Amino acid sequence: MSDEHSRNAISSGTVWFLGWLFTLGFVKLGLVKGLLAIVIWPFYLGAALHH
Repeated sequence: MSDEHSRNAISSGTVWFLGWLFTLGFVKLGLVKGLLAIVIWPFYLGAALHH
């Protein structure tokens, strides 16, 4: 893996994590519901995009 690719992956992950934290605060989800959402949301997103 190249150094540039590694930095891009890290920065993308950081942006995603910060967006997830913002969403938890915005919709006032607790930690348990937030963790549940992190598991369920990609499933529904994938199902919606697959059709």
